[in-house]
Amino acid sequence: MLFVLTIILTSILSGCGATNKGEKTTETSDATTIKVGILHSLSGTMSISETSLRDAELMAIDEINAAGGILGRKIEPIIEDGASDWPTFAEKAKKLLERDKVATIFGCWTSASRKAVLPVVEKYNGLLWYPVQYEGLESSRNIFYTGAAPNQQIVPAVEWLLKQGKKRFFLLGSDYVFPRTAHKIIKAQLQAEGGIVVGEEYTPLGHTDYSTIINKIKAAKPDVIFNTLNGDSNVAFFKQLRAAGITANDIPTMSVSIAEEEIRGIGAEYMKGHYAVWNYFQSTDTPENKEFVKKYKARYGQDRVTDDPIEAAYFQVYLWAEAVKKAGSTDVDKVREAARELEIKAPEGLVRIDKENQHTWKTVRIGQVTEEGQFKELWNSGEPVRPDPFLEGYQWAKGLAQGK
Repeated sequence: MLFVLTIILTSILSGCGATNKGEKTTETSDATTIKVGILHSLSGTMSISETSLRDAELMAIDEINAAGGILGRKIEPIIEDGASDWPTFAEKAKKLLERDKVATIFGCWTSASRKAVLPVVEKYNGLLWYPVQYEGLESSRNIFYTGAAPNQQIVPAVEWLLKQGKKRFFLLGSDYVFPRTAHKIIKAQLQAEGGIVVGEEYTPLGHTDYSTIINKIKAAKPDVIFNTLNGDSNVAFFKQLRAAGITANDIPTMSVSIAEEEIRGIGAEYMKGHYAVWNYFQSTDTPENKEFVKKYKARYGQDRVTDDPIEAAYFQVYLWAEAVKKAGSTDVDKVREAARELEIKAPEGLVRIDKENQHTWKTVRIGQVTEEGQFKELWNSGEPVRPDPFLEGYQWAKGLAQGK
């Protein structure tokens, strides 16, 4: 039966336990605190995006602690820096689970970092809460995915662009698993739905010289650039795109990894008119979001912004806390079972953990960047969309999920 929690995230929570080690889940014994891991890139090319996820998670933890903690105990965050380096993520995850004995880990951004952590949490039967949209084609009993699956971001973005008459796509991404898999999905969808790819390029994370690629874009004459660059490469690309005389009126971009925080780093003057697809914008009109934005700015400064990964990082702490409270334990197996179909009112609206794949039901939103660096919402799905990480509901995606 569906377990529905219609709570506002600022309401009082109570209760939570300890952690586990090794193949067998056991409660750890700390009478006063529950240790949790926070694992993000606080240095390197991905720090432009990930530092704010740490901030959101710490805010949620402090709110829960101020309300009395969980199961009578306070949450103690153990913060580690993945340093934008995938082997470091794996090393830090092992340290958090094996040495610190954390009850869970909130962390990662890139799929490369998540895939580095995945075998570690599976080996030690830990839990990773992953707050960022990704390419799908994955499901692990040791990961809760609170960002978008491809049918909650990539696929509806392509459908929307095609309906706007954008048929000629130029694909630009960072050179690692997420962009390459995302582009594979996009190419299959375009072939089935009447679009074409007129160019496809990849650059290393941290890349800063886009002059050659911009010349290729000019020559290809696309209707839209589908952008899967990550990290501070976006700063270089959009500034150089504008320097080359290309605005959103000439060739718009649709981005899946640029949100309000990245716009703040790039500059709204370079991003005005371009598109992005997410499940949450700072401008999302819900009572929970108004309160969330107010608290976030009060804590971190009025110049700070919220965005989709920040919001998911925030509400996933509450989801974990509610699962622990419901389980009456931090035992991983008990928490996993308690989290099945758990539902809360997050700032973005209603979110629910899918009982079959541990992804999250989410509303899809497409927005256009304003001169203030915010998003004007142009379209949304109207209701939360069930996550379909393996795109089983799409005939054109058959064969993409080999190795499922």
